[in-house]
Amino acid sequence: MADIHPFRAFRYDPLQLSLSQVATQPYDKITSALQDRYYAASPYNLVRIILGRREENDNAVNNVYSRAAGYFRDWRQEGILRQDSNPSLYIYSQCFKLPGSTNELERRGFIGLGRIEDYSAGVVFRHEQTLAKPKADRLDLLRATRAHFGQIFMLYEDSGEVESLLATNAEPDISVTDEYGVIHRVWQVSDPGAVSAIRDAMSDKKLIIADGHHRYETALTYRNERRAAKSSGSASESGAAPYEFVMMTFVNMNSPGLLILPTHRLVHGLASFSEEKFRSSARAFFDVDEVDSALDAPRATVILREAGRTGTSILAVTANRAFLLHHPNPNTPEVFARFSVRQQALDVVQLHKCLLEGVLNLSEESIRNQENISYVRDASEALSRVRAAGGPCADIAFLMNPCRMAQVRNIAFAGEVMPQKSTDFYPKLLSGLTIYALD
Repeated sequence: MADIHPFRAFRYDPLQLSLSQVATQPYDKITSALQDRYYAASPYNLVRIILGRREENDNAVNNVYSRAAGYFRDWRQEGILRQDSNPSLYIYSQCFKLPGSTNELERRGFIGLGRIEDYSAGVVFRHEQTLAKPKADRLDLLRATRAHFGQIFMLYEDSGEVESLLATNAEPDISVTDEYGVIHRVWQVSDPGAVSAIRDAMSDKKLIIADGHHRYETALTYRNERRAAKSSGSASESGAAPYEFVMMTFVNMNSPGLLILPTHRLVHGLASFSEEKFRSSARAFFDVDEVDSALDAPRATVILREAGRTGTSILAVTANRAFLLHHPNPNTPEVFARFSVRQQALDVVQLHKCLLEGVLNLSEESIRNQENISYVRDASEALSRVRAAGGPCADIAFLMNPCRMAQVRNIAFAGEVMPQKSTDFYPKLLSGLTIYALD
């Protein structure tokens, strides 16, 4: 099952700079505004490596990937990044508040190397589809830098045995608060006995990718490239090669600190859109109740939560009206011909197949390429975008309940996948806490 190893991480030298100046959100969560902020924070900010700016004169020799490799090389030579002396695992705690709430939670796991496995091996499971373009980008970066700068977010399942091994009263080696108020703390664990205890406790676990599907599949492709290029060496040497592993953070899926947020959909740029036609067409798939068109985000959350107790519930909001869609029509089996009963029970599948494709006539390809659709985490933002003054910048917003962890687990272990942007695990793992160099 899960083959986990300690490693000698590269870490920013705290005597030379503050981690708050250089650590970042994962690359795919960095907006252009956040990229600008990171660039201004420090010449050593990790954004220069994981999401560098493209330049007008970029070419095959001098480009965003070659510059990333140069930064990584130079920062190691300058001592900005220093490698730990001993192979270690790293306890990782995130203390945070629920968005829009004062409730404080802690999510605790650990960072280590995990062996890269083919999905067919039945050790690592995915739950979402991936896209070719992001994987090509991450592969070019990995080829150039030969390093992993962020962790794959992995879930395992137990009753708290592993978490009990991560308890400590020591002062953390790293403590930093990110732009969302999340406190990230890291403790280095290099004692061989403690490392062995954690490895042994994880040895029978199966893993589900929570975040990092594109980077995991990139690491898998890179591993296969390196294997193919290897001309000599015994099987045992090949099995221990650095490219056989990727940096992961392991978290118990039963932890009360594991939080999944909904990802709402905005549909825009439709050639013609009629609120009344939408309501009429949606009735072929759902019971449709009109609700207060002036509802705010807290009220929308309550409506969704209450209606969701008995199954699927989706709020469709336009500039002037709002509809609660619930109790899917069981007499439309042809819509879900390619989907299992598990997948059909997902609100996001009901939304995509019935409403986006069936009612609004968006194609799977256009949804995949985000031609008429965008995604937002915050319900208030979704409502404001569809009600924008001077004419809405979205034709319709779809607000949803979050996917449940049990649904993610069952879909993944069945070898099935959800549509893209089905889950939003919060908070994100900070990039730059530890770095895994392959050479």
